[in-house]
Amino acid sequence: MKICTYAKKCGGCQYQGIEYVKQLENKQEKIKSLFKPHTVLPIIGMDNPYYYRHKVFATFSLSKTKKVTCGIYEENSHRIVPIEDCLIQNEKANDILKSICEIASKLRIQPFNEDRGTGVLRHAYLRVGYHTNQILLVFVLGQQVFPGSKEFMKLLRQKHPEITTICTQVNARRTSVVLGEKEKILFGKGYIEDVLCGVKFQISSKSFYQVNPEQTEKLYSKAIELANINKNDIVLDAYCGIGTISLIVANSAKEVVGVELNKVAIKDAMINAKLNQIKNAKFYAEDVSYFMRDYVQEMKDVDVAIIDPPRSGSDENFLTLLASLKAKTIVYVSCNPITQVRDIKVLEKRGYVISTIQPVDMFPFTEHIENIVLMVRK
Repeated sequence: MKICTYAKKCGGCQYQGIEYVKQLENKQEKIKSLFKPHTVLPIIGMDNPYYYRHKVFATFSLSKTKKVTCGIYEENSHRIVPIEDCLIQNEKANDILKSICEIASKLRIQPFNEDRGTGVLRHAYLRVGYHTNQILLVFVLGQQVFPGSKEFMKLLRQKHPEITTICTQVNARRTSVVLGEKEKILFGKGYIEDVLCGVKFQISSKSFYQVNPEQTEKLYSKAIELANINKNDIVLDAYCGIGTISLIVANSAKEVVGVELNKVAIKDAMINAKLNQIKNAKFYAEDVSYFMRDYVQEMKDVDVAIIDPPRSGSDENFLTLLASLKAKTIVYVSCNPITQVRDIKVLEKRGYVISTIQPVDMFPFTEHIENIVLMVRK
């Protein structure tokens, strides 16, 4: 087992110092406890639980020796813990962050000081393609002007020619929000492409795309297997994000309907459908409850529903309307099993029973658990 030297300060990983097998046992027991008396399938873990995060954020600061460092905020504080080698972040991302700090120190480019409102470098955000190895790098700046940016980018690209595209955003506000509103592309196309379950996806800085692609493939493959979709099925994908599940199941279904409140995500979903020449997937930027109300009134059909809501879960209005469509199966994917249990009770009162429960470990060394529940009509 690898030992994290930052564990006591960082607080990002609640299970650091615990053997991975034991972590999986703990998570399995949590799901069993929540879903008593139902049988829970063995949790799907990782073969190698290290360096799995392909989405990385870092915040810049100045050390006591006046060197530029970067890391993450200490738990429950606004102090930055400098981190050179995070055991759960992609190794290439770790290397690039280290180089950024070295080059910034060499060129005397100052980190942004939130209290004084001075300095330049505030955050770095990286996306590393799992299958393509393409790299998106976004610098979030504390001011519009980036002195020495040409020399900085030249040295960085010499050191890391594998970087696919570099962008800058400005965020000088006193806020916990990392990214700025407007983006400037310095190099490349401003996005990368990756492949998930055989489908190509375009990923920009504000695209929602899973942090752990290796486990995401296992999660979605299992969810789709449980859904048992055939060529005559109409599939509803609620809270669809950028259409990952929608586009993966499209070739197996008659039609897929994806619904998501975030307009940027729906725009990405449409781009990704075009990218893969998928024509039987339709996407709607709407609140799922409002969409479902209209869908029911129009007496449209759904054979299979896949729902993947945020941590807060779904809501009773949506679930009641969904149940009224009498889909043969509902696959509920959740990043918060506590709200999942609450929502499932609503569906159980409206004619559905639990058939299969499958936990997946998406975030080793943390307390988070992803869980799939297959429900069928009585």
